[in-house]
Amino acid sequence: MKQRKKTKYVHEYVHEGRYVAEVEVGLLENETGWSPYLSIEEAYKLDGVREALRRGDVESAAKYGRIYELRPVAHP
Repeated sequence: MKQRKKTKYVHEYVHEGRYVAEVEVGLLENETGWSPYLSIEEAYKLDGVREALRRGDVESAAKYGRIYELRPVAHP
């Protein structure tokens, strides 16, 4: 089984604003049709980021990767 790194973008819209977390996760690869896939630990890591952003806890979310705040540049 091989493992490779991939950056996933997790976004959550929260009351305080909109955030995107850039989180590096390891993908597992094998010869099955389910490949590549996340380990349960990596899936929990992404869940942790989502929950932290949902609570507006940017500091906790930043433990998993880079956090960006999205701001609209034009309003229709």
